[in-house]
Amino acid sequence: MAVTAAMVKELREMTGAGMMDCKKALVETDGDIEKAVDVLREKGLSKAAKKAGRIAAMGLVRCAFSEDGKKAAIVEVNSETDFVAKNDEFIGFVEGLAQLALESDAADMDAFMALPFEGETVEAALTNKIATIGENMNIRRFEKCEEDGVVYTGYIHGGGTIGVIVGLKTDAALSEVEVCGKDVAMQVASMNPKFLNESQVDPEYLAHEREVLIAEAKNDEKNANKPEEILGKIVEGRIKKELKEVCLTDQKFVKDGDLSVEQYVNNCGSQVGKDVTIASFVRYEVGEGIEKKEEDFAAEVAAQMGK
Repeated sequence: MAVTAAMVKELREMTGAGMMDCKKALVETDGDIEKAVDVLREKGLSKAAKKAGRIAAMGLVRCAFSEDGKKAAIVEVNSETDFVAKNDEFIGFVEGLAQLALESDAADMDAFMALPFEGETVEAALTNKIATIGENMNIRRFEKCEEDGVVYTGYIHGGGTIGVIVGLKTDAALSEVEVCGKDVAMQVASMNPKFLNESQVDPEYLAHEREVLIAEAKNDEKNANKPEEILGKIVEGRIKKELKEVCLTDQKFVKDGDLSVEQYVNNCGSQVGKDVTIASFVRYEVGEGIEKKEEDFAAEVAAQMGK
């Protein structure tokens, strides 16, 4: 039987083994996936195979920056438990991947997993870490930041539960704006803005919020006899208020509530005598969006007893 890319992908997802290992196992077993799983286990990948189905929703975020701040990268690697996320070997692995993301030109996860790393590929290194550390792990995502005229700084919160990169558009050197950038990154970590500014607000998000607020206004007894025109003004007022909360530049600066984030950054620019504006930000939070498995201990015991 011809071994297809889809078969290799399926076996890889089942076992957590490397792509080439999966392909070789399928060739060896003439495309029999169940037998291929056994082959991988027999070749020493059994620990990775047994753990591949477990949900990895803990882990670490790490950032890496070039010395001049003109390049930055961020990566999230997940583990099953917080205990492993504090393991020195795991921490070193994630930091190494962040540095690799900074130095490489990989455009997607497949390209990243195929990069050389510690004498093997990233994919093979991950499989080996699963086997030696004893938990399922997943390199979930990465991003590299590089734009002409932009200097990058960042912030890691909670030992790596949240990581932020902020890009500042400026002619100033990194040393002149590093504190400003870190302050903004801390703002992003704590206040979790959805957008940089109003011009970047997703039209679908805005339409959805407007629809919800219109329904809310109509259901409020205080607005029962108000004409549509007045209701429209009420909704637009609420929209403007909400945008100040979800747009980074309009948020109140956490270190000085009398300033907006944009005003704070403008003040930083005045202090160094050069224009400074926020060009971009990236915020990763460990496990966000991953469905965490809820264990039912009673059900598990019953299943093991054959009930």
